[in-house]
Amino acid sequence: MNPVLLVETRDKVGLIRFNRPEVHNAINEDVMNALSEALDAFEVDPNVACVVLTGSEKVFAAGADIAAMRNLEFVDAYTTNFVTRNWDRLKTFRKPVIAAVNGVALGGGCEVAMMCDIIFAADNARFGQPEVKLATIPGAGGTQRLPRAIGRTKAMDMVLTGRLMDAQEAERSGLVARIFPPGQVLEEALATAATLAEYSLPVLLMLKESVNRAYEAPLNEGLLFERRMLHATFALEDQKEGMAAFVEKRKPEFRHR
Repeated sequence: MNPVLLVETRDKVGLIRFNRPEVHNAINEDVMNALSEALDAFEVDPNVACVVLTGSEKVFAAGADIAAMRNLEFVDAYTTNFVTRNWDRLKTFRKPVIAAVNGVALGGGCEVAMMCDIIFAADNARFGQPEVKLATIPGAGGTQRLPRAIGRTKAMDMVLTGRLMDAQEAERSGLVARIFPPGQVLEEALATAATLAEYSLPVLLMLKESVNRAYEAPLNEGLLFERRMLHATFALEDQKEGMAAFVEKRKPEFRHR
């Protein structure tokens, strides 16, 4: 049996691919359990500083596996902590994650992309939360992350109608960071991840934590957190090296300490 994920390491970058082409990379329990395991391994690997998450050249992920969940009853979903027990691992992963999206990212696929820190999209990509058409709602952050990314009105339009948003609209709306031709999006994501991996890893962690705090705290609380993180960087060997290299007009050699 083929693995539901393909996992590899390219220098300092971890690469994870959804691998269920027969169902357009629909996400089921096996996929999310495997994703959690891969992220666990990459988080403790000192040689991996950034992760790229992608699907195939035709589809990122067409959503949750409806066939696998159609007969789920409330008591089963509630008592087994459906979604929460394995989908939240991506949210708690500390290193930067770039989603490289080709084709559709729908339902759970869109929600997984939004859990990533940066979304790169092919110009043929489309995003959507069409759960309303199945008489259910997004359950892995679709009604919460989407308004934070694109605003309340556009998010309402998408979740209430189930319409899809193309890559161009997604970039204009703030959901997508950059758009590339379909054959280039993964390579661009890997190149950006490789660039991030050359920076100080503790600083990358601090940056990610600080930006995420902006979603979870009032402005003054977030500003205080940012200030304390800034102060903390002055305890890093890498900060001393980075500023010395700038003054001496040379490339810094970070030790991730």
